[in-house]
Amino acid sequence: MSSALVNTLLHASLINPAEADRILAEMRHHHLSDIAAIISSGVFSDWDLAKQLAHLAALPMDDVHHYDYQSVCKSLSLRPLIERHSVLPLALDKDVLTLGIANPFDTRSQDECRFASGYQISPVILPLRQLENAIRRIYGDPITSTLHTASLNDTEIAQLSAAQAPPSEQAADNDDAPVSRYLNQLLLDAVRRQASDIHIEPLEKQCRIRFRCDGLLLIHATPPSDLAARLAARLKILARLNIAERRLPQDGRFRLPLNQDLTVDMRVSTLPAQWGEKVVLRLLDSNHIPLALHRLGYTDGQRNVFEQALTRPQGLILVTGPTGSGKTLSLYAALSLLNKEHRNICTAEDPVEIQLPGINQLHIHPAIGLDFATALRTFLRQDPDVIMIGEIRDQETATMAVRAAQTGHLVLSTLHTNSAADTLNRLQHLGIAPYELSASLSLIIAQRLVRCLCPHCKQLADLTASQRQRLAIDTSTPVFAANPLGCEHCNQGYLGRTGLFELVSCKTSQTSPLSEAALCEAMTERADNLSLEQAGIRLLCQGITSLSELQRVLACDRLQPDAGSA
Repeated sequence: MSSALVNTLLHASLINPAEADRILAEMRHHHLSDIAAIISSGVFSDWDLAKQLAHLAALPMDDVHHYDYQSVCKSLSLRPLIERHSVLPLALDKDVLTLGIANPFDTRSQDECRFASGYQISPVILPLRQLENAIRRIYGDPITSTLHTASLNDTEIAQLSAAQAPPSEQAADNDDAPVSRYLNQLLLDAVRRQASDIHIEPLEKQCRIRFRCDGLLLIHATPPSDLAARLAARLKILARLNIAERRLPQDGRFRLPLNQDLTVDMRVSTLPAQWGEKVVLRLLDSNHIPLALHRLGYTDGQRNVFEQALTRPQGLILVTGPTGSGKTLSLYAALSLLNKEHRNICTAEDPVEIQLPGINQLHIHPAIGLDFATALRTFLRQDPDVIMIGEIRDQETATMAVRAAQTGHLVLSTLHTNSAADTLNRLQHLGIAPYELSASLSLIIAQRLVRCLCPHCKQLADLTASQRQRLAIDTSTPVFAANPLGCEHCNQGYLGRTGLFELVSCKTSQTSPLSEAALCEAMTERADNLSLEQAGIRLLCQGITSLSELQRVLACDRLQPDAGSA
């Protein structure tokens, strides 16, 4: 395999022979284009590569935000070319079309745009990621990414669409089949965009593929509808599910190497829907998950309180919040701190999301009678020091967790409650008496996840005087909002997430029953004296998140917009 672009960079002494070989290997093994392989191999970032290519081709390099490209693109009927070649019409002046490109040596794309539009082409170099983000903002769907050229070409898509019956196991299990390459690149794209979930949804006239990035679902692609069945079949084979069963939901898991440096663990869930099987994949990419409390967003004071609770030989630590609030990650960070040779740590999880060496992790299986309560009962016969229960769901599990915490074990678990104050009501609803809580409950952590503003493109926000007064934010404190267009670094103005935490330390030595009044008194002595609302406002004042994001995550009257405002 050879590449004119790689040879050009090599002859210009911008890469050495070893780097050239590495790039060609990336192209060959992972079906990448030359420009994609250069970026993927780490030889250049997309910005540095754009600068070098602009210099080599004697073309200007520009920023997409300098142009009103959306109106230009909508005035031209070039969407197929734009998506196929990753090019972007930027400006139209008389008979000259300024065209944003990533690879100046790909003259075919320029020729096709010249022929289709009828205009002369004036090329401008753009960084590849910025180019693709701009196209995504216009059309909603991501382009058939130049970064991921292993996705199906037109002929292969037509072949897949022509297959009316579900594919045979042999066809779906062929690693060289187009559907397998498409799936591999879909997973690579999800990892690169730091997606937590992939939704593959068959609709009446198309298949919709969405990524959950920073907590929100974003459309990634809309291939032909029949591709959904092929993808579902391939995933069911990988997860060792029944490929012929399309009437019942199924759950499974598989591990797949995407390249020599990246292997992903995937959790698979299928659901019979109106137009076929819907599949949701959960990416369990433990290599890129922070397992340190300071990286999750805990303040120094909160971290000290959490770590002190973890040093106690016994007690119950509960992490509360709705689904998707990061509870499991807090537990894993705690287990990482506790993971020492002199401790026996046992966990029961549904499923095991992150593998922690040195810890006995059990994947519960209710269908065969292995539920949380059974696992906890077994753990107590295994001489444990620390027990982690993925979730307290029923009275039996709650009772056993409380009693284990009273008899010399440190127990960590989660509850689906909205606040620390709701925790007592939930436990009492599960049949736990107040006097039992007073002897076992050590720490309650309520938490949420909020998106972080992109530091490269965030904008100053205008708060009204009444909003600043209500939020107790001084007029000299700048407040920021997301740039809705985003930039080359982010997803629509946000980049990553961080946690909001409310920690309430409970005195396990007290002999009187733990009541709501006692808990309210303890809440006035929270770590750093922060409620979830106050923790959010603190991040707002630090320029880390936006008011609209806090309004989305927290149901607090103080955070809501003024009456009558848009």
